[in-house]
Amino acid sequence: MKLGAARAAAVDWVSRHAGREPWFRGAYFSGSTVGRPDTAELPGTSDIDVMVVIAQAEPPPKPGKFLHLGALLEVSYLAGQRLASAEEVLASYHLAGSFRLDTIIADPTGELSRLQAKVSRHFAEEAWVRRRCEQARQGVEGRLAAIDASAPWHDQVTAWLFGTGVTMHVVLVAALRNPTVRLRYLAGRDVLMEYGRTDLYAALLALLGCADLTAERAQEHLRGLAQTFDAAAAVARTPVAFSADITAAARPVAIDGSLELIRAGSPREAVFWIVATFARCHRILAADAPADLQHSLAPAFAAVLDDLGIASTDDLLRRAAAVLQCLPTLWEGAEAILAANPGISRP
Repeated sequence: MKLGAARAAAVDWVSRHAGREPWFRGAYFSGSTVGRPDTAELPGTSDIDVMVVIAQAEPPPKPGKFLHLGALLEVSYLAGQRLASAEEVLASYHLAGSFRLDTIIADPTGELSRLQAKVSRHFAEEAWVRRRCEQARQGVEGRLAAIDASAPWHDQVTAWLFGTGVTMHVVLVAALRNPTVRLRYLAGRDVLMEYGRTDLYAALLALLGCADLTAERAQEHLRGLAQTFDAAAAVARTPVAFSADITAAARPVAIDGSLELIRAGSPREAVFWIVATFARCHRILAADAPADLQHSLAPAFAAVLDDLGIASTDDLLRRAAAVLQCLPTLWEGAEAILAANPGISRP
C-alpha cells in the first residue's frame, strides 16, 4: 500500500469516529512515516501512527493497532493540555518531531496549525535540540531508577529495557532524526556510523547485552516469541498496558517486522523489540492465562534474557548501573553530533 492511501484511511477513520466525539480537539500523524512522501510504499510490517487530541486531562487507554480500509493504524490519545504552548512541545522529544512538518489531519479550532507553525520555526535551534536531548537523558535515569525488585519479573525487565533503550533516543534527537520506538537501535546505528562513532554504538549494544548475538539465535528467540504472542493474543481479556498491541492485527509488526530485520542482517537491532514484546505478552498471560500455560511459555522468555546476560533482578540492577556509568560518554557523543550536525540552527 502507498503511504498516501494509508494516510487517507487514517483521515477517514478520524472523520468517521474520533472526529464526532464531544471531546475531540484534533488529530495529527506521528511516528516513522512523518516526512515520507505519499508515493512511498508502506511496508506490511509498519503502521500509521495517529495522535488524537482530546479535551480530558487523563487520556483513556489507546485503541492500539487495528485495520481500517486496508491500512494498519495505531491510534493513541493525547491530552490537549500537553500541547498548551509551543515551548512545551519544543522541549519534548516525544512531541516536537510531529510538528516539525505539517502533519495535521483535523484541526477544528485552529490551535494545532498555530502550534505547528511556531514549532517548525524553532525546531532545529540548538538550545531546543539540547533540551530535548537532556529530556531523553533524564528518561534513561528515570526509567532505570524505576526498576522495582518487588514487581513482577516482566515489569522489571520492561523498566530496564526501556531505560537502556532510551540511550538511542539521545543520539537520534541530537541528529534531528525521528526517535522511533521499535527501530531505535537500527536508526541509532545509522546515525552513529554517519558521525564516525561506531565505538559508542558498540558500547550501547554491549549494555543491552546483544553485541555477539547471531542471526540463528535471534530467529530461535523469535520463534519462541511467536508462540508466546499467539497464546497471549488468544487469552487476552483484561485491559493492561499495551495489550492492544498484542493482537492478530498487530502481529505483522511485532513478529514479521522482527524477522525482516534479522533477514536483512540486523539481528542485534531486532532484539530490543523482541524482548519488549515478550514482556508485554507475559503481562497479559499473568492477567488472563492459566498457570500451566504461563509456565510452559516462561522458558522462551528466559532464554532470550539469558543470551543478554539477564537472569535475576541483581543482573538488571548491575546492568542499569553500567548504563548510568556510560551516560557521560553518551552525552559526549551527543554533543559531538550537535556540533557537527549541519541542520542545527545556531545564534
